Amino acid sequence: MKKYIKIETGSYRGNDMSGRVFPILKDYQKFSGDKEGGFVTVDCSEFDGFEGLDKARINVPDIASLTIVPEGQYVTHRDELNSNVAPTTEQKETDAEAIDRIAARFSILDEMADAVATSKVRAMIVSGPPGIGKSYGVEKALERQNMFQDIAGEKRKFEMVKGAMSAIGLYQKLFKFSNRGHILVLDDCDSILFDDVALNILKAALDSSKKRYISWNTESRVLANEGVPDRFEFQGSVIMITNIKFDYVRSKKLQDHLQAIMSRCHYLDLTMDTIRDRMLRCKQVLEDGEMLKDHMFSKEKEQELIDFMWEHKESLNEISLRMITKIADLAKMSDDWKKLARVTCMKRSSAI
Repeated sequence: MKKYIKIETGSYRGNDMSGRVFPILKDYQKFSGDKEGGFVTVDCSEFDGFEGLDKARINVPDIASLTIVPEGQYVTHRDELNSNVAPTTEQKETDAEAIDRIAARFSILDEMADAVATSKVRAMIVSGPPGIGKSYGVEKALERQNMFQDIAGEKRKFEMVKGAMSAIGLYQKLFKFSNRGHILVLDDCDSILFDDVALNILKAALDSSKKRYISWNTESRVLANEGVPDRFEFQGSVIMITNIKFDYVRSKKLQDHLQAIMSRCHYLDLTMDTIRDRMLRCKQVLEDGEMLKDHMFSKEKEQELIDFMWEHKESLNEISLRMITKIADLAKMSDDWKKLARVTCMKRSSAI
């Protein structure tokens, strides 16, 4: 079976290979002698820039600079690069068409979040790369529905929980938001997907039966002290925001769990799998005019920022709305912001 690898940091004959994805021919090998680092041998036959070779040795600082990825990620990466360097006679999606497609997905996200907030939809999973505004859209929709609670000074009916979460922590949060009309948002709480107990609790909360009961069948002093029962009916709603693409997970055991979760709720994949899509999302948000309002940049300055990101898209640590803000902060503080950005916002081998 073929394996595919992403070069997090690496080079080939002085050319930066960071962010590139290849099929593996030979696994990582350390350099001989006292020389630090090593190399991995990859199949480069489907890419330009390798002097017609079928294989190449990519030099990397260490084995941690390599990440195994699914075949789908390689195919997407290959097709994107090849479309950039060798357009075919087939009609390509224009930037304007891609932006419209992306905007339509985020419009659906807003609509679905409103549906969850008004109890028309019981649960939803939102999947997409980090830093593109998934959480922002969901939070704004829920804030609109909780506007009257805010005016009256009442407690909101939703909470966004971020970061690692244990099974017992998930059980407690679900109990806290178990009433009808209450919503628990799990934002980047991906650790629960790798915990069998937490997964079973989540599946119980998302169950499609008329009544959903969740149980904790192990004695717990923590639950007793908090007054949380060992069984309760969950009538609330759940939104899970994740960077994991459920379709790309390779673990058969985890695939089965994720399929069970997907069958219980609405699954929205924002389908932003390419660097180009993420860049166009950044461009779209920037052109809306609100993101950098506090920086008081001219339109020309904002365009300079996005042009800089386009130029260095393969080398940036990430392509996200957060990255725009980071670079904008540098541009606000120094005329030499491009040099600062190369050092602080790019992979090591790219910072010159």
